[in-house]
Parts: sequence; structure tokens; C-alpha cells
Amino acid sequence: MYRHLEDLALLALQQIDPERAHGLALQALTMGLGPSGGPVTSPRLRTVVAGLDLPNPVGLAAGFDKNAVALRPLSRCGFGFIEVGAATPRPQPGNPKPRLFRLMQDGAAINRFGFNNDGAEAIAKRLKAHKGIVGLNLGANKESDYRAGDFARVLAMCGADVDFATVNVSSPNTERLRDLQGKAALSALLSGVMQANAALANPIPIFLKIAPDLSEVEIADLAEVANSSGIAGLIATNTTLARDGLHGPHRDEKGGLSGQPLFERSTRVLAQLAGLTRLPIIGVGGVGSAEQAYQKIRAGASAVQLYTALVYGGIRLASEIAEGLDALLARDGFATVADAVGSGRADWT
Repeated sequence: MYRHLEDLALLALQQIDPERAHGLALQALTMGLGPSGGPVTSPRLRTVVAGLDLPNPVGLAAGFDKNAVALRPLSRCGFGFIEVGAATPRPQPGNPKPRLFRLMQDGAAINRFGFNNDGAEAIAKRLKAHKGIVGLNLGANKESDYRAGDFARVLAMCGADVDFATVNVSSPNTERLRDLQGKAALSALLSGVMQANAALANPIPIFLKIAPDLSEVEIADLAEVANSSGIAGLIATNTTLARDGLHGPHRDEKGGLSGQPLFERSTRVLAQLAGLTRLPIIGVGGVGSAEQAYQKIRAGASAVQLYTALVYGGIRLASEIAEGLDALLARDGFATVADAVGSGRADWT
């Protein structure tokens, strides 16, 4: 019965403005109109990533719940972990609307939100009551005089109330933000973040989220910085500026492309990174099925995240992917998901 109702609701949401539909979906979750279980788990699915004890390796990517307004209902939707944000030191409205576009023919979306959020102070208050493993995506204000310092500021304000944090220098929707991925700039930025982390009563794992549009040399430079910075892991990847092979009428809109067209590009970056670092990697980009989650893991990911696929598959997709992943691991004789990590990396390099 619930699945039938969700299908009807999903169909209705797909007929209205995407950003309004997103808001209504969050509102429905906060009203209790969602799954009532918890994380899917099994001995095969349970894993430890950067010290985080995850019931399963299927997470919710940042961007779905920017302001941490639906943490409790999301914790019942099957995810092994949740990432909220991005949060910036000060509230900001983001870029002008419209700024979110569905590409239904491509199973994709384009967004140019520009870190719209309620600000770190408001978000920190909501994070205090979180359950399960919850992380925060750290961002920088568009009008900041010192963007590199914004990441450390948000961590200082919110770090005590989350289990991990992600430095997001890879969003394409804040002008010149990706410039911070350069070797010298990134080293300085991460040094500031790690100092802020050390100042917390209980320091947390810090991840770095990278773009999929880097050259092999840039990826190697980034891996070198990551290996020496003290961070706990990497997230590969954010959205792409590429527009190869798209069919949707909104294919030429500016912003970051996510969803199915990103899968191959992001997985190749993931596999390259896995050969350059021993840090755990969370694979993101085009995960819409258990088989795709499994491919990310075999390419070198210790865990995965999804977001855009929920637009087309609904919130139940998290449980379906986790359950399907468990079956795939069993089929191939893996006792744990950790045993499968990197087992097929050669297919992507």
C-alpha cells in the first residue's frame, strides 16, 4: 500500500516545478509521510569507513536536506549515513530562480543553487538532536572576503554536533570556488580546517569532495595534498560541467549536472584516486541501482551516496539499493562489503 502511494506522490511531484517539488518532499517527510523503519543492515553490509561504524554503505548525499530539517525521518529511510548542507557561515539565498532542472530523458538534473542555506548557526541547532551517522557539508559564502577561512568557521560552529564533515571546494555554482582545488590553495585551506578540527573537544573525520572535471595531473596533485593533509577520506565526485550526450530540453542550462550521465565519468575519477591514495573514498555520481553502487565499490569506493536518483525512484530507493547490494555481495562470495572494495578497479583504469 505504501509503495503504491509513494508511486502516486512521485508522479505528482514530477509534474511541478522541481525546486517546489523538492520542498514538498521534505515537508512530507517531516510530517511522517515516509518509511517507518531504519537503516538496512546485515553482517555483509556493516562496515567501518574512516572510523565511522556504518550499518550499510549507502548514504544520502549533501544537497537533499541542506538545512537539516528532516534528519529524524531520513534516519528511517534505510540509509547507512546522511550528509546535510552545504552550510555557510552566514545565511544566503543562493542564485536566482529557476535554478533546478529535471532532465527526465537522461535520468539527470542540473542545478545552480549556489549554496542557498539558513547559515551554520541555525543548522547547528537542528543537528544537536540527530540520530545515526550524520555529516555536514562545509561551504563558503559567495561574498566572503576569505572563502578558505569559511570552511573552518563552519566546522568550528557545527563540528561538535556531527559525526563527520566534508570540505566542498568542488561545487561549480559559486564563482571561482573550484580554484581552491589547486595544490597550494587546497593545502592552505585544509590546514586551516584541520586546525579547527583539532580544536574541537572530539575531533571528527574530515572528507574532501572533489570535482569530476579534473585532469589526470590535477587528480594526482589533489591526491598528494590529501595524503599529507591529515584528512580522513575523499568523496568522488561532485556534479560535472560536461554536457556530453544529453537529450533533455534543459541540457544547455548552466550549473552542475548530476544523475545517470555522471556515472561513468565519476567512477573513472574514483578508480584513479583509489590507485593514488589509501584513504577511504565515498563514491557519488549516477548511483541509481544496487548494481551501480556495487560497481562504485568494486572500483574502489568504501561507501556510496545518492541524491538525484531519488527524484526518479523515490525515497524507498535507499533500502532497495542496500538490500540489492547485500544480494550481490552474497552472489559473488564476499563476506563483507569491505572485501569487495577495489576488486574491480582494473575495469575502470
